[in-house]
Amino acid sequence: MASFISCRFQFSFVRTSKFRPFISCSSVQSNNIKVIINGAAKEIGRAAVLAVTKNRGMELAGAVDTYHVGEDIGLVCDMTEPLEIPIMNDLTMVLASISQSRDMAVVVDFTDSSTVYDNVKQATAFGMNSVVHVPRLNLETVAALSQLCDKASMGCIVAPTLSIGSILLQQAAIQASFQYNNVEIVESRANSADFPSQDAIQIANNLSNLGQLYNKEDISTDVKARGQVLGEDGVRVHSLVLPGLPSSTSVHFSGPGEVYTINHVISGVQCLMPGLILSIRKVVRLKNLVYGLEKFL
Repeated sequence: MASFISCRFQFSFVRTSKFRPFISCSSVQSNNIKVIINGAAKEIGRAAVLAVTKNRGMELAGAVDTYHVGEDIGLVCDMTEPLEIPIMNDLTMVLASISQSRDMAVVVDFTDSSTVYDNVKQATAFGMNSVVHVPRLNLETVAALSQLCDKASMGCIVAPTLSIGSILLQQAAIQASFQYNNVEIVESRANSADFPSQDAIQIANNLSNLGQLYNKEDISTDVKARGQVLGEDGVRVHSLVLPGLPSSTSVHFSGPGEVYTINHVISGVQCLMPGLILSIRKVVRLKNLVYGLEKFL
């Protein structure tokens, strides 16, 4: 059983209304995976805090965000009891305190594509693995992260989606693509966002380069109402935005006399938590970067 130092952040207030953090430590023993949530005050971050605290074999060790700084993350998540873990806006300070435990630790990153590389670099420097779920993360950054993880022999999972249902939809779409010559993706969201979504882009990428050319009848049309063509294989995507709609992604295939539709609906971020917990359990065994949660299903 591994021994480590359990640290608690506390604050002393001075007349300037600024707080000064100090760390008190005591020796305890545990085999739990320590989890630090970066982006903890976001909706998905709060859901992750609840999921981690409810799962055996792991424990919340830190919460990082630029909002609600100094507030107890348990209270921010509307838990009945405080977790005695304040939200910090200094990732380095949190990593340094947790690294004293010399136990397995994972940093979950829900931040922004512009900060991911530096965040993972810091985590690897402190001997911690990372799970990254950040929208619009370009492949150049993923390649740089892969080189970083290879050099440091540290694990990292970059998950464009944490939804197991979304991954199953993608896998079913790949199987169906060999049987049909026409395919279109229709997605719906309640709020305006960057479209096509990451899910639609991922599905289109999966269907490309499979030796198929879709929608040959109008592949070259530039009529905007026909949607956007992703890639060079004719996969079209349409995005629908209406308040009150749940987030959904549908892939429509058609052949002579039939239409085959695969649909996936997300009603809340809670559906991402099984994928997150699986990623945390898997990443501690890795020594390199793995792109896509589907590698573990």
